[in-house]
Amino acid sequence: MQTIENTKLSDFDNHKLVVFIHDKETDLNGYIAIHRGSANCPSFGATRLWKYESQEDALRDALKLSKTMSYKAAMAGIKCGGAKAVIISNGRSKKDRASLLKSYAERINYLGGNFITGADVGVSRDDVIVMKRASPYFVGTKTEPVKYTALGLLYSISTCLKEINGSSELTGRSYAIQGVGKVGTELVKLIYPFSKKIYVSDINDKRLVAVKRGYPKVKITNVDDIFSKKVDVFAPCALSNCLNHKNISELKCKIIVGGANNQLEDNSIGDLLYKIGILYAPDYIVNAGGLISVYDEYENGNYRTKRVKKKVKNIARTLEKVIMESKNRKVSVNKVADKIAEQKFNAF
Repeated sequence: MQTIENTKLSDFDNHKLVVFIHDKETDLNGYIAIHRGSANCPSFGATRLWKYESQEDALRDALKLSKTMSYKAAMAGIKCGGAKAVIISNGRSKKDRASLLKSYAERINYLGGNFITGADVGVSRDDVIVMKRASPYFVGTKTEPVKYTALGLLYSISTCLKEINGSSELTGRSYAIQGVGKVGTELVKLIYPFSKKIYVSDINDKRLVAVKRGYPKVKITNVDDIFSKKVDVFAPCALSNCLNHKNISELKCKIIVGGANNQLEDNSIGDLLYKIGILYAPDYIVNAGGLISVYDEYENGNYRTKRVKKKVKNIARTLEKVIMESKNRKVSVNKVADKIAEQKFNAF
């Protein structure tokens, strides 16, 4: 494992706390980054288990994702700060994994409830249930975060379709979905009955086989070709920096709405999308459904479908307002959203 030496971390944004977590016995290594929050305002962010190349990569991911969570919470109207935890995977056995997760959960207790977490990439709902036995600061055991993340994407797609086409009608539209993990597959499920055509790609062939089996009309395409499909909606549902200076010229979509976090390589990509006439819906607005659902569970101690759906629907209203302000000010949508979010979370 590489160590971090004399490295300038550009993603550090006056974070409240950054913690290195380690346990020699279980080979636990990772980071918890708390971007915003206070004693009266806990910080929310899921836990990611990923095979990082180095500790520096893991730290950078935690810093960047925790900041994104502050944006997400602010635009969702949730009174919490943003945070993130990442655990560095090394391909453990099932038995070793259980010990690792227990060890990690025990360390969450040291933060005394200032950090509330749940499932992200590499961590399942079953994992969260296991970890909750060792720590009360886990959420997502009662609700279904993935379901509500995808639902928020669906509402956002309708909003964007109305802006571009004058109608929010989903029927007959075409889609390109990059990544069919938990969120991507759930989005396929929601749009499948209405869609004219759905292209999907993923680095995991098993996921593609499963999606094709469940939704036979989807068209599997190469990961390098998914950007160039001529569709109404491109939905990035994989990992970060998927919209960058290398592939932006390939895009042939009208709208971008996706479940991935930190989709833009940098903010200039949002400006470029605006200039070429592609409507980009900021990721931290449209994919906030999962956060909304787990915060609702935390706040109420129970799960009510009707209550959560009502809150998730507000994503569309927020997006409408941001798009309108973007049009009025003649600047990119992400610039408008960033400014609003920053004013909110920097008050913490």
